[in-house]
Amino acid sequence: MTLEIIPVAIKGEVGPDDDIARMIRSSGVKIRDGDILVVSQKIISKQEGRVVPLSAVIPSMLSQGIASEYGKDSRVVEAILSETKRIVRMQDGIIITETMTGLVCANAGVDESNVPQGMITLLPADPDKSAELLRMEIKEVLGRNTVVLISDTFGRPLRMGQTDCAIGVSGMPAILDYKGKKDAFGRELRVTAIAVADELCAAAELVMGKTNRCPVAVIRNYSFPQGGPAVPLSRPREADLFR
Repeated sequence: MTLEIIPVAIKGEVGPDDDIARMIRSSGVKIRDGDILVVSQKIISKQEGRVVPLSAVIPSMLSQGIASEYGKDSRVVEAILSETKRIVRMQDGIIITETMTGLVCANAGVDESNVPQGMITLLPADPDKSAELLRMEIKEVLGRNTVVLISDTFGRPLRMGQTDCAIGVSGMPAILDYKGKKDAFGRELRVTAIAVADELCAAAELVMGKTNRCPVAVIRNYSFPQGGPAVPLSRPREADLFR
């Protein structure tokens, strides 16, 4: 298998209700049936209006207390708490939370990068639904059957650095389960399950970057079974040895 990863540059800023499928068509990259489109969470959030001016955020006493202790903007902390189901840990100015959709990440995904000063972005309210809607729009506008992965950058326990992960999946299974299959020596595999959606997002980030204004990438020639969504990528709390 030889994979091809193609960057897709989007002209201009994405705004509320912009048609991302048509923006992809206008990029000049020809989409084929079976392509996997990895789309940055940031443009999905912008398109869905998940951009908030800090001037509109009124911090609570709890937010003010946390902000004072950790040297943060109390309005940003309030936005984080509003997107949080549970605080996992707070230490050294870092707030690790479980979001309303079950993702465990820093700051509930609230981000101040790649938006004008004084603005923040929130994660999509339902990333799997966002991925499904975009996949249907691509089918309608481009006439192609594709996979859509929505990616975001996460840190990892016990590992330095960040990597892109799939927070929304439509059109393929998020995990490739080898349980019951034989290894090279004929032994039955019992627990091997590969997070292929995460691996594809991480590979796509190599051409998308963080400063290249390239929020979409096409991965071509990867064979996948049908399925979805991304929910299975979130480890249940009872199976997590670190929480």
